[in-house]
Amino acid sequence: MLMTGPPGAGKTLLARALPSILPRMSPAESLDVTKVYSVAGRLPSGSPLVRMRPFRAPHHTISHAGLVGGGTNPRPGEISLAHRGVLFLDELPEFGQTVLEVLRQPLEDGVVTISRARGTVTFPANVMLIGAMNPCPCGFAGDPTRDCTCSAAAISRYQRRISGPLLDRIDITVEVPRVPYDKLVGIAHAEDSATVRARVEVARAVQAERFAGLPVTCNGDMTVTQVRHFCQEALAEDAAGLLRLAVDQFNLSARAYHRVLKLSRTIADLAGQQRIGAAQVAEALQYRRRTS
Repeated sequence: MLMTGPPGAGKTLLARALPSILPRMSPAESLDVTKVYSVAGRLPSGSPLVRMRPFRAPHHTISHAGLVGGGTNPRPGEISLAHRGVLFLDELPEFGQTVLEVLRQPLEDGVVTISRARGTVTFPANVMLIGAMNPCPCGFAGDPTRDCTCSAAAISRYQRRISGPLLDRIDITVEVPRVPYDKLVGIAHAEDSATVRARVEVARAVQAERFAGLPVTCNGDMTVTQVRHFCQEALAEDAAGLLRLAVDQFNLSARAYHRVLKLSRTIADLAGQQRIGAAQVAEALQYRRRTS
């Protein structure tokens, strides 16, 4: 997911709150994460098993090796330390271009492979990537209360720091507007994290039943063949027509097409629906960032 909004809108707060709505790790997931932290020498003393989902937020000055891992004796990087959890990259365009591009393969395959003269090491890297960025260098492009001081060329250069291939791997892009004063001082209560987590756990239980006997834990892990079986065959007629129209009009890549289907399947699961309707496909499509 990529969040775009002015400074102080709450992007970092939302990212740090995300682990509180994720389902608790299964024993198998805990063992996977514990292995990574043990190899990295980061296993907390007195805690032989990592039970909380990791949340990693490296600074944008991090090196290539710090993010994906490396060294003479290869050790896991931040992306592996976030395995089965959240990797939060604040000020995403400020990360080095090379650093951002090396994310593409791990996001696609869920693993990081490091080759050295002595051999090759593979670390797990199945993460939920959350990025945050301002809309422009000054941060106020499109803000209703502050004037942007950036030129159109500066805004374009800033946004082009995130390449199209990387954006193609991001399922959800959302705008996070400035919080108005009335909401800051209001007493209205929204859903708490426990309520949202319960709904997510119900959806994950549906997915666990769907993928019983398969090496898949959630919709995002599906292969192309599984997407065809569990998503395409579950499309309602109006949803299939809408998706066909979107592929033609938005020039969606094959990767984007399959990611839209996976997200549509998840939205339907959260709504308790077996079939994927046009409403779910439309919602998934509106989250995609236009790269043209």
